[in-house]
Amino acid sequence: MLRLADESEVPPSLQGAIDALQRRLGRTNPPVAPSTLHAAHDLVFAVQQRLMAANPNHPRPNRHHGRPGGQPVMARLHNGKLWKLLTLPPPNSVADDDWLELVESTVERALDRWCYAQQHAVRAARARVRPEIAVAVARIAWSNYWDLQQEAMAIRYRLGARALSTRAGAPAAPRR
Repeated sequence: MLRLADESEVPPSLQGAIDALQRRLGRTNPPVAPSTLHAAHDLVFAVQQRLMAANPNHPRPNRHHGRPGGQPVMARLHNGKLWKLLTLPPPNSVADDDWLELVESTVERALDRWCYAQQHAVRAARARVRPEIAVAVARIAWSNYWDLQQEAMAIRYRLGARALSTRAGAPAAPRR
């Protein structure tokens, strides 16, 4: 809401909440709470990334096709800035509801990241401060979201077709 109101400073109540969050997560001596919204947002994303990495349901990072596990794909912008691309979680041995929920959550997270990047691009264009970089990030974020959305739709379609063929008495489609 603060970003939508074109605020750039973090109010003291939010600074206190961020400090309390860091302490709850085990940082006994957290650094000074961020004073800008950009820094606060980046810190919250970093906390979220660490929490997701510690999730026992995801013992290893996602992997991209053609890359070993633990090596994310980073999109490089012309100025050397990097943007990490998300991937859908690897399927379980059985496509269960928990895995499908993770797929949906990942697509939603990619949409959130695009919205974040888009908001930065709009603000950079209005302020005339390196808008080409912000637009490049927004384009990469959109592309990542769109690819994940299409992949998730294909998964839902395959699972729906398999469920329909099983209910009709026909043998289930072979798994790939």
